[in-house]
Amino acid sequence: MKMNLRQGIWVLAVAVGMGVTGGTVPAIGAPFFQDHDQDHGQDYSKNKNYQQGMRDGQFDHAHNKDHSKKRHFKKDDDQKAYEAGYQKSHGN
Repeated sequence: MKMNLRQGIWVLAVAVGMGVTGGTVPAIGAPFFQDHDQDHGQDYSKNKNYQQGMRDGQFDHAHNKDHSKKRHFKKDDDQKAYEAGYQKSHGN
Protein backbone atom coordinates (compact mmCIF):
# COMPACT_ATOMS: atom_id res chain seq x y z
CA MET A 1 0.00 0.00 0.00
CA LYS A 2 2.82 2.36 0.88
CA MET A 3 4.51 1.81 -2.50
CA ASN A 4 1.32 2.61 -4.47
CA LEU A 5 0.88 5.87 -2.54
CA ARG A 6 4.46 6.94 -3.34
CA GLN A 7 4.00 6.10 -7.01
CA GLY A 8 0.72 8.00 -7.10
CA ILE A 9 2.31 11.09 -5.54
CA TRP A 10 5.24 10.87 -7.95
CA VAL A 11 2.94 10.62 -10.98
CA LEU A 12 0.87 13.54 -9.68
CA ALA A 13 3.99 15.67 -9.14
CA VAL A 14 5.24 14.97 -12.67
CA ALA A 15 1.81 15.75 -14.17
CA VAL A 16 1.57 19.03 -12.25
CA GLY A 17 5.11 19.94 -13.28
CA MET A 18 4.35 19.28 -16.92
CA GLY A 19 1.13 21.27 -16.68
CA VAL A 20 2.91 24.28 -15.18
CA THR A 21 5.74 24.13 -17.70
CA GLY A 22 3.39 23.57 -20.63
CA GLY A 23 1.32 26.59 -19.62
CA THR A 24 4.24 29.00 -19.23
CA VAL A 25 6.37 28.10 -22.24
CA PRO A 26 3.90 29.39 -24.87
CA ALA A 27 3.46 32.63 -22.90
CA ILE A 28 7.22 33.14 -22.71
CA GLY A 29 7.83 32.12 -26.33
CA ALA A 30 4.96 34.14 -27.79
CA PRO A 31 6.91 37.38 -28.41
CA PHE A 32 9.40 35.50 -30.56
CA PHE A 33 6.72 34.20 -32.92
CA GLN A 34 4.88 37.42 -33.63
CA ASP A 35 4.17 38.54 -37.18
CA HIS A 36 7.18 40.52 -38.40
CA ASP A 37 5.44 41.90 -41.51
CA GLN A 38 4.15 44.83 -39.51
CA ASP A 39 7.62 46.43 -39.48
CA HIS A 40 7.11 47.87 -36.02
CA GLY A 41 4.10 50.01 -36.88
CA GLN A 42 5.42 51.43 -40.14
CA ASP A 43 2.63 53.03 -42.17
CA TYR A 44 2.81 51.94 -45.81
CA SER A 45 -0.75 52.99 -46.67
CA LYS A 46 0.35 55.74 -49.10
CA ASN A 47 3.11 53.65 -50.68
CA LYS A 48 2.34 52.66 -54.30
CA ASN A 49 3.84 49.20 -53.79
CA TYR A 50 1.65 48.66 -50.72
CA GLN A 51 -1.39 49.64 -52.75
CA GLN A 52 -0.36 47.27 -55.56
CA GLY A 53 0.01 44.50 -52.98
CA MET A 54 -3.46 45.29 -51.68
CA ARG A 55 -4.93 45.00 -55.20
CA ASP A 56 -3.08 41.75 -55.92
CA GLY A 57 -4.11 40.30 -52.56
CA GLN A 58 -7.75 41.21 -53.09
CA PHE A 59 -7.71 39.67 -56.56
CA ASP A 60 -6.08 36.46 -55.33
CA HIS A 61 -8.48 36.24 -52.41
CA ALA A 62 -11.50 36.73 -54.68
CA HIS A 63 -10.24 34.07 -57.10
CA ASN A 64 -9.06 31.67 -54.39
CA LYS A 65 -5.41 31.90 -55.45
CA ASP A 66 -2.30 31.94 -53.33
CA HIS A 67 0.13 34.71 -54.30
CA SER A 68 -0.35 34.20 -58.03
CA LYS A 69 1.91 37.14 -58.95
CA LYS A 70 5.40 36.95 -57.54
CA ARG A 71 6.65 40.51 -57.69
CA HIS A 72 10.22 41.40 -56.82
CA PHE A 73 11.50 44.88 -56.13
CA LYS A 74 15.03 46.27 -56.09
CA LYS A 75 14.61 47.98 -52.74
CA ASP A 76 13.90 45.97 -49.62
CA ASP A 77 11.44 48.59 -48.34
CA ASP A 78 9.43 48.35 -51.56
CA GLN A 79 9.24 44.56 -51.19
CA LYS A 80 8.18 44.88 -47.55
CA ALA A 81 5.49 47.43 -48.43
CA TYR A 82 4.11 45.20 -51.20
CA GLU A 83 4.06 42.12 -48.97
CA ALA A 84 2.43 44.04 -46.11
CA GLY A 85 -0.34 45.20 -48.44
CA TYR A 86 -0.77 41.75 -49.96
CA GLN A 87 -0.96 40.01 -46.59
CA LYS A 88 -3.41 42.54 -45.18
CA SER A 89 -5.80 42.32 -48.11
CA HIS A 90 -5.50 38.57 -48.67
CA GLY A 91 -6.46 37.91 -45.07
CA ASN A 92 -3.26 36.25 -43.83
